[in-house]
Amino acid sequence: MQTKANSGSIIRRAYQVDEAAVAYGLSRSTLYKLIAAGTLRSAKVGSRRLIPVDAMEALIAGGGR
Repeated sequence: MQTKANSGSIIRRAYQVDEAAVAYGLSRSTLYKLIAAGTLRSAKVGSRRLIPVDAMEALIAGGGR
């Protein structure tokens, strides 16, 4: 999910699981385990699982959920 900024660039608001895995150097299975444990917030939209960027940043910062 992306939002267009005033400058014309696109600001990412959420990642698909595969994208988050690449962006943060984690495996897909690790992300799914974190989601199942309630440590990482995500949303199901249709058949896609989306992880908000702020949820990933909180996880990396040690804030988890």
